[in-house]
Amino acid sequence: MSKPSVISSSVMSASEAKWITLKKIKYSDAEGKERVWECAERTTRKSSGIDAVAVLAIIRSKTNAFPLSTIIIEQYRPPIDKFIIEMPAGLIDEGETPEQAAIRELEEETGYKATSILETTPVVVSDPGMTTANMKLVVLNVDLADKMETPEQKLEAGEFIVRRVVELSKLNEELNGYDAKGFVVDAKLAHWASGYEIARRIASGEFA
Repeated sequence: MSKPSVISSSVMSASEAKWITLKKIKYSDAEGKERVWECAERTTRKSSGIDAVAVLAIIRSKTNAFPLSTIIIEQYRPPIDKFIIEMPAGLIDEGETPEQAAIRELEEETGYKATSILETTPVVVSDPGMTTANMKLVVLNVDLADKMETPEQKLEAGEFIVRRVVELSKLNEELNGYDAKGFVVDAKLAHWASGYEIARRIASGEFA
């Protein structure tokens, strides 16, 4: 299997694009002055009004055979021509709830099946200065009977996803180590891992 890489890059007209479009927004600022903004917009948004979900899976053993863990994925992303470390994620299909989409995407990309839904966030955005794209983070519980399992992924054609199970207590350290390997960590995952680590340090009295 060859290493993926960008072959060429060129300006695309709006009529050629299948999944996104560009918009020119005219708006009035706080002083009443008319201004113009450019943004990208998904054309795949369904009637729910929510584009996508990201999945935080909490994996635990009923016998405590391994520490509380989560799963991250490695995936090549052409826009930045690098491998990205991110949470399992995907677009919401018509008729799906964010929770249903999260359960489906987790099983497709990692093979793991959720046993319960722990939490769903409100709608959030990640780059509102450039795009209208939005999403929800869904936290899923994955209970395993005993030792860590490696179920079969259900990847679609063209998907090349490497999954990695990481102990929650070591997640931030693991992500920091990816930089030296030439990988880039997705902001959603990086911010969650950083917040988890800061909360752990506060609880231990390091920030006192």
